[in-house]
Amino acid sequence: MELLPAQRDTRILQRRSAVTERALGAHDAAIIACPQENTETALRELPFASLWQQLYREAKRAGSLRMLTARPAGSTAPVVLLFTAQNASAFDRLSAAARAWKELKAPPNARVLLAAHRIDAANSGELLEAMLAAGLAATAPMPTFKSKKVERPRLASITLMRDGASIDVDRTVAIDRGNHLARWLTTLPPNILDTLNYRRALQQLARQHGFGFKFFDEAALRRAGAGAFLAVTRANEHRGAGIVRLRYRSPARRKLGKVALVGKGICFDTGGINLKTHKGMYQMHEDMQGSAVAAGSLLALSELRVPYDIDCWLAITENQIGARAYRPQEVVRAANGVTIQVAHSDAEGRMALADTLALAAREQPDCIIDYATLTGACVNALTERFSGAFTNRPELHTLLEQTGRDSGERVWPFPMDEDFDSDLDSSIADILQCTPDSKGDHILAARFLNRFVPEDIPWLHLDLSASNRSGGLAHIPTEFTGFGVRYTAHLLKDGRLLKLA
Repeated sequence: MELLPAQRDTRILQRRSAVTERALGAHDAAIIACPQENTETALRELPFASLWQQLYREAKRAGSLRMLTARPAGSTAPVVLLFTAQNASAFDRLSAAARAWKELKAPPNARVLLAAHRIDAANSGELLEAMLAAGLAATAPMPTFKSKKVERPRLASITLMRDGASIDVDRTVAIDRGNHLARWLTTLPPNILDTLNYRRALQQLARQHGFGFKFFDEAALRRAGAGAFLAVTRANEHRGAGIVRLRYRSPARRKLGKVALVGKGICFDTGGINLKTHKGMYQMHEDMQGSAVAAGSLLALSELRVPYDIDCWLAITENQIGARAYRPQEVVRAANGVTIQVAHSDAEGRMALADTLALAAREQPDCIIDYATLTGACVNALTERFSGAFTNRPELHTLLEQTGRDSGERVWPFPMDEDFDSDLDSSIADILQCTPDSKGDHILAARFLNRFVPEDIPWLHLDLSASNRSGGLAHIPTEFTGFGVRYTAHLLKDGRLLKLA
């Protein structure tokens, strides 16, 4: 089984032209976005106008006007008309595009035409980008272990037909590759992506893309004083746990600074001594999705050749049960000297991240972003539609929320006031790992992590409550969403966050 996804070779073309019958005939399938406003006027100007007008009237009587599907006379190519509001949000555009691709059912190796018809130039570019992103996500192959060979989705080409400015295709493709990597790694079962194979996969990724690679094994972490991380690793069957650092160095002559990306990579989480229930443990191979998103963000940003350096720190371990498992009431010391009173062995993610953040901070980056499937409390607060955002710079709240709106990967900033720390007071250590109940645990987990990031380094923590959603989310059709790669690419576009941090 391949540990990394193969790179796809779909050709993406751009044409400045209106949709014609000849253009439709040159492709095997098409999606044409039309405005919800003045729809009948737009339909009159399309090829096979009488067919679309008839279908539109029938759909209007039935009260269903999101899209129309047909195979025009003399053609075997399916065509989907997608109706969208001119002022649709990024999330709504991506969601609508995903529905259209699902409806299209493009044949294997298809040449697909994507067009925006009668939509103003400002919105048509964003809509075409959404349709392209949804098409790439829909046809990204995921790992499969079926004994019968499964036909993998593949497109020969995608043509973007536009009448306005060109679309930044390279950017959309780079983000898709990062998201695909994150989803692929998360989908791999835990007997394949264990700590040993995860390290091999990251080494392979580094070789393919020219990243620097360094692995801090348990011996190195012991010398670094990373007692919080090592507490989690104690019961593992393999001694392969450790922290991976991947390095991208920008080719830009004038660099804007250095970003640290940090990811929680628990390859399987049993809960430890505080054992999870069957339902709670069922999908715990996904508890490494934070590290997969960090690695995917690194890949996307490096392919965009961003003008700043990136260090990507990935906390790779399992949280197993056994005689050596760490226990409630133990006191351990983290790499920055902070002592931690353990309260619950299933709060292992913040333990692994504590030392990883402390080590990342030693390199003095200009900002740190960490990603983790950290708390059920964040899912309870937001459902799986948003992820939680926490920062030690409250003045960034507006930017963080707006970036979610612009990217279609929505986040909600939570408070980080100091008085929350009183809930984590310990009588025998510097800080309590968590409280016995789950009240506000997403906020308390962020306050806990805050102790391992120096005040002078701007820091963003993403609690990935939107990382797993039945039926997918926005343009992503799979249960594991890879949420965060697209968000990060928007947040760090042109070094915007570095300039504000």
